[in-house]
Amino acid sequence: MDVYRADCSRILKSFSSPGFCGWVTSVTFLLPLGDTMTKSTYRKKCLFGLTEGGHTAEILRLVGSLSGAYSPRHYVIAESDEMSAKKIHSLELARAQNDSTTEHTEYYLHRIPRSREVRQSWLSSVFTTLYSIWFSFPLVHRIKPDLVLCNGPGTCVPICVSALLLGILGIKKVIIVYVESICRVETLSLSGKILWHLSDYFIVQWPTLKEKYPKSVYLGRIV
Repeated sequence: MDVYRADCSRILKSFSSPGFCGWVTSVTFLLPLGDTMTKSTYRKKCLFGLTEGGHTAEILRLVGSLSGAYSPRHYVIAESDEMSAKKIHSLELARAQNDSTTEHTEYYLHRIPRSREVRQSWLSSVFTTLYSIWFSFPLVHRIKPDLVLCNGPGTCVPICVSALLLGILGIKKVIIVYVESICRVETLSLSGKILWHLSDYFIVQWPTLKEKYPKSVYLGRIV
C-alpha cells in the first residue's frame, strides 16, 4: 500500500498544467485497475457526500467530469436536503441523455441525518455527528465503495469516518478524497480540519493553504 500511495503521489505531482481537467485525470490513477483489464475490474464503485448550497454545486462539477468507469455512483445527502436531490437527478438525467449505456447511468440516492446544522453549538454537534455515524456506517458497509469523494459540512465527516472504519476492521480499504472548498483561502473549514487527518488525499485550491499544509494536493482551481 505504501508503494501504491507513493505511485499515486508521483502521478499527482506530474501534471504540468494543474487544474480541473488535471485533477479529474489524476483521479483515474488513484485506484489500481489490476493486471487484467476487464469491464468489471475497470468499474469503480463511488460514494459522494453532498451538502446543500455551493458545496453541492462544487462536488457535482467534479462528478460530472468523471468517466463512466466510476460507476455505480452513490450519492449521500442530508435527510432534509431536497435541493441537492434535484441537482443530482438533473445531472444524471443529462448524463443518461449523453450516454445510453446502462452501466454509465447507474446511480443511487441515500439520506442520512445531518451531522451539524448551521450555527449549531460545538457541544451538541458532537452528539449529532455520532448519531449520523450510527446511520452512516451500515450504509457504507453495504455499499463498500472503492472511492469516497466529498467536500463541505453536513455529511462528509460521518461518511469518511465510516469508510475509514471499513479499513480498520479489515473489511475493505476505501480511498478517501476530500476537496476543500474554493472559499477557503487561508484557513481550513471545520470539516477540513477533521478530515485532514482521515483522508488519503486532501485537495486544496489555493497556494496559501498548500504552504500551510505541505502534504495536501494543490492543482489550482478545480471547480
